[in-house]
Amino acid sequence: MKVSTLSVIAVALMGLSQAASAETKIGFVNSDRVMREAGPAVRAQQRLEKEFEKRDQEMQRMAKDLQAMQEDLERNGVTMAESDRRNKERAFNDLNRDFQRKQREFREDLNQRRNEELASVLDKANRTVKQIAEAEKYDIILQEAVYASPRIDITDKVVKALSESK
Repeated sequence: MKVSTLSVIAVALMGLSQAASAETKIGFVNSDRVMREAGPAVRAQQRLEKEFEKRDQEMQRMAKDLQAMQEDLERNGVTMAESDRRNKERAFNDLNRDFQRKQREFREDLNQRRNEELASVLDKANRTVKQIAEAEKYDIILQEAVYASPRIDITDKVVKALSESK
């Protein structure tokens, strides 16, 4: 008698939990994909590349100059006069120091601008997710998960909605 009562209670509880889960609508958004594929994210990346293109080219030119100076010193350093070698080493060290400073400033500026652009894109993405959630009556939408079934993944909808908006 006791076993059958427990069985009935267990079945009833399972039925209640299934009914409750059937009413709950859950969605998942892959934030990394949104930040890579959505139109505003792609445009932000293109703006950054264009904005920092000249400085990047200058950094590449300086790196080549440093490489050439180092190779020249290694190849001809033994046969150079002592004062010439010291002058070239000093010039190399000065250029290297300048390069390191400019490289650090470049990275800092790029990271700051990237953070500004991504914050704007993230804000648009969050508004879009909220609009989709309200329109399609989602109870919760997760952005971070160890695993999410493709059945509840709404990333494509978010990317499409963001790409269609300006």
